[in-house]
Amino acid sequence: MTIVRQPTRAGVRDAAAKVAAILPQTPLFTAEIRGVPVSFKAECLQPVGAFKIRGAWHRLTALDAASRERGVVAFSSGNHAQGIAWAARRLGIPAVIVMPADAPQVKRESTMAMGAEVVSYDRMTENRAKIAAHLAHARGAALVPPFDDPWIIEGQGSAGIEAMTQMVEAKLPDPSHVVIPCGGGGLAAGVALALPDAQVTIVEPEGWDDMCRSLEAGWIESVGPNPPPTACDALQTLEPSPLTFDVLARRGATGLTVSEAEVRAAQRWAAAKLRVVVEPGGAVALAAVLAGKVELKPGLLVILSGGNVDPDAYAAVLSGSD
Repeated sequence: MTIVRQPTRAGVRDAAAKVAAILPQTPLFTAEIRGVPVSFKAECLQPVGAFKIRGAWHRLTALDAASRERGVVAFSSGNHAQGIAWAARRLGIPAVIVMPADAPQVKRESTMAMGAEVVSYDRMTENRAKIAAHLAHARGAALVPPFDDPWIIEGQGSAGIEAMTQMVEAKLPDPSHVVIPCGGGGLAAGVALALPDAQVTIVEPEGWDDMCRSLEAGWIESVGPNPPPTACDALQTLEPSPLTFDVLARRGATGLTVSEAEVRAAQRWAAAKLRVVVEPGGAVALAAVLAGKVELKPGLLVILSGGNVDPDAYAAVLSGSD
């Protein structure tokens, strides 16, 4: 796609004001890990179960009247889909979402229940961006990617503005280190812009570490051949976008990976200690912290990015029979 501008911290602050006008703040929890207080931003408690509602609202409210009438086309494994569907329904905009055939049923059904049209594709053999671009062109609709878009990045970054405000109000240390789940990097890039003085660490599932590899190499790299199965459906991107990579690289972000077992342990910990449901992809940042891969120190902020779980799979995780 053509990048018409770069995302900015001013844009993040504008997005935060727009989001605050329509959505309540998600909770900020504090719990100790090995004796150190850690803050947790519970984006899993958004109306659509994930932070994606932020970028969707900022992006769709930026469309002019003619564009809104023609509608939008997005592509997503589920959380961006639900965010776009939610915002589109509220604004009266027709929405088409290109979703992988193996997307969790709970996410597909929720997207359709909000009035969006769903088009399926095979994530390993077909290119979702090309399918969506073709549909957008044929319908004259606006294309809304899940992360490679300045408005989307700014909207996701509003979570960082909100978390910092909550930490100040709670008389906690300012966020000095933020640990963030990363698929395409929209949330991570937005929070990096929102919190310019904080160290940024992105976390991905093992084998799907395209952003980790890219940040280490200094240029964009794809995941390796035949990436392994993962429960983290929301984080299965094959390659970072230039826009998100550029923001994170300029901010000196670093990356970590976590195993499937570490993710499951994090889901169980979140349920037991915070009383919140966190999906696998939403739990990877917590997983890295619990596994001792992140230094525990004052001002540590962890993003719990989503909570849209498959009920049977989640029950198996909680019971330890996964």
